[in-house]
Amino acid sequence: MSSINTNASAMTALQSLKMTNKQLEATQNAISTGYRVASAADNAAYWSIATTMRSDNKAMSTVQDALGLGSAMVDVAYTAMNSTKDLLDEIKTKLVAAKQPGVDRVAVQAEISQLQDELRGISDAASFSGANWLSVDSSASDYEATQQIVSSFSRNGDGSISIGTISIALSGTALFDDSSSASGLLQAGVELANVGGVDGSLTTNAGTAGPPATAGTQAFAFSSSLTLDSNDQITFSVAVDGGSATEITISKATVDAALSSTDGVIANEADYASVINQALSDASVSGVTASGSGGNVTLTSATTGTSSAVAITGVSSSSNGGSTIGVMDIDISSASDTEIDSYIAAIETMSSAVTTSAADLGAIQSRIDIQSNFVSALMDAIDRGIGQLVDADMNEESTKLQALQVQQQLGIQALSIANSNSQNILSLFK
Repeated sequence: MSSINTNASAMTALQSLKMTNKQLEATQNAISTGYRVASAADNAAYWSIATTMRSDNKAMSTVQDALGLGSAMVDVAYTAMNSTKDLLDEIKTKLVAAKQPGVDRVAVQAEISQLQDELRGISDAASFSGANWLSVDSSASDYEATQQIVSSFSRNGDGSISIGTISIALSGTALFDDSSSASGLLQAGVELANVGGVDGSLTTNAGTAGPPATAGTQAFAFSSSLTLDSNDQITFSVAVDGGSATEITISKATVDAALSSTDGVIANEADYASVINQALSDASVSGVTASGSGGNVTLTSATTGTSSAVAITGVSSSSNGGSTIGVMDIDISSASDTEIDSYIAAIETMSSAVTTSAADLGAIQSRIDIQSNFVSALMDAIDRGIGQLVDADMNEESTKLQALQVQQQLGIQALSIANSNSQNILSLFK
């Protein structure tokens, strides 16, 4: 049926042309932007994933910047440590030379004084962007004992994010500490403010004769929680059942070994008892064990009877591994050979500590480099993943564009033909 009111052919041709034009517009947008998913309307799920990952990649770019800054700070500290080690070696050679008969020790001391000043100068100059890890003041209000370098950014399965860091304890890098209650690697140690109460009032039970006998004990009140840094040390002597006294040393390594930790924290009397047992084992002391409860730590002899006894003596502590001589304390102008020998031993201890610190910084530097390379590779991988989701395939879009342009031309032609059908109706009335 032919109708002048309804042209079904023209309507079909028009709808087909509209669809072709819509597809052509989408293809042209993909070619001009490079994205097949340019907005949430194109594909909400893919757009959401891509948007989140792009945001995460920006955060990772910041992490990479932080790693670069951290690498520079570590490099400055390591360079200064290296120079410090060389100067300590130089001081040691001067001290050895001073042992020779006929050497003018005043002249040698003049050279040592210059090296001492240089050591302090290197420490003060080892600063990057206002941060100095070699010359500190742990009593300052803004002092932070642990420095953090942002090393990673990750998104968990529940959508929450976590920031990874690399920690550097300044107690292991500080050559000089201006605080009166702490010391650096090149300074004489000072007494710790808290040794857990082992230096306080002790109670002794030497045991009683005949069964049932009570083992000899010695107990002390655990004063408060304490934290041992890498150079902190607590020492005391223990004699069991009247035997000779053995020196016991508690360090951060002892704490971490006993408590399976990494922070050197002794939180309560039970922890302190575990640490003391570890120290007793390290010193090969047998026949006595420590236990902690009710705010007290008790050392108990396994022996029963009147011979059972535990004695704790000679409690001391140091913020620098027991060192009593700092590099700035050395003065051989009128020193005896024995005093020079003690200076040489102290320098050797300092050199060992500086070498360990430099090695730790080198390990951190290596970790930063590895992490920086990983973050860079991860950012590239995320970019590739985003591209797989939202990028347009230009070869496919180019082919599609040509096909749609042909369909558009054919659609226009079909619409033209459909519209001309109405004109043919006029011929019926001629």
